[in-house]
Amino acid sequence: MSRFRLLFSEALHSIRSNLSTTVAAIMTVFIGMFLLGVCIALGSWMVSWSNHVKKEIVVHVYFCASETCPKPATQQDMGATLDRINQIKLQGLVKNAVFVSKEDAYKKMLKTNSDLLKGLSGINPLPDAYDITPTRGEDATKIANLLSKPQLNGVQKVEYNAPVTKRILRVAKVIEFSFLLMVLILLVASTALIANTIRLSIFSRRREIEVMKLVGATNWFVRGPFLIEGLICSFGGALLAVILLSIAKVVAMPAFGSSFRTTSDVHAWPFAMTSFLMLLTGIVLGALGTGITLRRFLQV
Repeated sequence: MSRFRLLFSEALHSIRSNLSTTVAAIMTVFIGMFLLGVCIALGSWMVSWSNHVKKEIVVHVYFCASETCPKPATQQDMGATLDRINQIKLQGLVKNAVFVSKEDAYKKMLKTNSDLLKGLSGINPLPDAYDITPTRGEDATKIANLLSKPQLNGVQKVEYNAPVTKRILRVAKVIEFSFLLMVLILLVASTALIANTIRLSIFSRRREIEVMKLVGATNWFVRGPFLIEGLICSFGGALLAVILLSIAKVVAMPAFGSSFRTTSDVHAWPFAMTSFLMLLTGIVLGALGTGITLRRFLQV
């Protein structure tokens, strides 16, 4: 305990005597962690939005109707189709399957696109159908293939709007990859900046380190104050970034209005989680940058 107090007091003395480099280290961590926090907030929101869009991908199984086919689907045909859907569900590909009768489809069409039904004199041309929600949007193609081959009796067609679905999945992959790439670039850049800033502080005291090593100080005894100093600076910078991000959240979010409130299941990571990640990342990067820099100066 006394050794820790000694190392801590040495770190505080070093912070006070090298105020300019301390401020530079804090500001470096502050900028890096603030950018990381913004990246996490926007990136996680975009990933959540892409997941929401993928949830809207639906596979439609349309049955033959008397108005469109010479041989309409029977109850036995529909039962066989449901059995096939349940078999696919056992494979973990289907999240939900809902039967939509032609009457329900007609009522829905009247509410959404009534113009399309004009001139039909009350005739209902819509077929019975199953609306299948995949467990993952990527499973839509596989579900459609399993329902189409072999062809089921009474099924007119299986449709999931393949061009739009593929475009949605492609955009979602780009968003997820971009989010991971931005976070990785920020982490690498922050580590390099923090290490260079700490190197300036250590370089100004290289003679002190050499003397300590020559009189028999161990590497950990020399490294201790610098590590504590790096942790204090990195925690301070990360804390400032959290404070600024919380202020920006309160001030900036109302300016965007409802742009980021499309649906209840589209949201960024909770602010508490983002703040914790910023603090933890700042501390880890500070310790990592200090450790990497010290290795060179400990070789006396």
